[in-house]
Amino acid sequence: MLSPVSPLFDLSGRVAVLTGGAGLLGRQFVRTLLLARARVVIADIDECAAQGEATAAVDAVGGEAMAWKVDVTRQEDVAAMIDATLSRWGRLDILINNAAIDPKAYAERGSTLSNSFEDFPLSSWQQSLDVNLTGAFICAQAAGRVMTLAGRGVILNISSTYGLVAPDQRLYQRDDEEQQRAFKPASYAVTKAAIAHLTRYLAAYWGGAGIRVNTLTPHGIFDGHDEQFTRRFNGRSPLGRMARADEMNGPLLFLVSDASSYMTGANLVVDGGWTVW
Repeated sequence: MLSPVSPLFDLSGRVAVLTGGAGLLGRQFVRTLLLARARVVIADIDECAAQGEATAAVDAVGGEAMAWKVDVTRQEDVAAMIDATLSRWGRLDILINNAAIDPKAYAERGSTLSNSFEDFPLSSWQQSLDVNLTGAFICAQAAGRVMTLAGRGVILNISSTYGLVAPDQRLYQRDDEEQQRAFKPASYAVTKAAIAHLTRYLAAYWGGAGIRVNTLTPHGIFDGHDEQFTRRFNGRSPLGRMARADEMNGPLLFLVSDASSYMTGANLVVDGGWTVW
């Protein structure tokens, strides 16, 4: 019988902590890690969603998974998550910083929030910094303490093409002239750019400790977007379509497995060609 994965991609015996594990990409990543035989901590601020995903994923593909409620902006929450991981499985091999706030770029009809830069609330800016950037810092710091003692580990930070190029705000406008103008907010783009540089910093800092740190940069994941947005996106994309959520699974597995053993500080861009022009 053929093995379901190449030995290079086999994560047997390894333990992965995935923040934002109950989200759109998180649910895909959980199943990918389980299929590669990793044991997975599904960490999310929504405890019920994390528990539901743990049950559904194990039922679907097998393996071992544990749900854990965590607010990544709280050091005590993150420390408890790491302690629980070590208590259950005795090791931590992989951290995937996937938790993030992505405010919807276009306002719902009748909303008073357009995400315009001039009127963007300071509280929303700060919340994005806290979750998207400081949360990754706190999780990497806590995991790094464990990984440096073990002399090995992999950290993967999830960014966005909007950390590389500015959002094309034309995508988010509505044909209905009565609908207010709407924008992808500055907070998302700025924090995703910072995530990519945090990767480079940590790759250099921990290179001698056996810890690899890389970035995965996806773009344009279809999630029930309306026809106007989808049409505009498809016309702008070299591949002429949005990505399926499962199209990030292969890149993720590559970056957390031995298949990428000589990569650190890198940014793997999976954007359908969006950033070629």
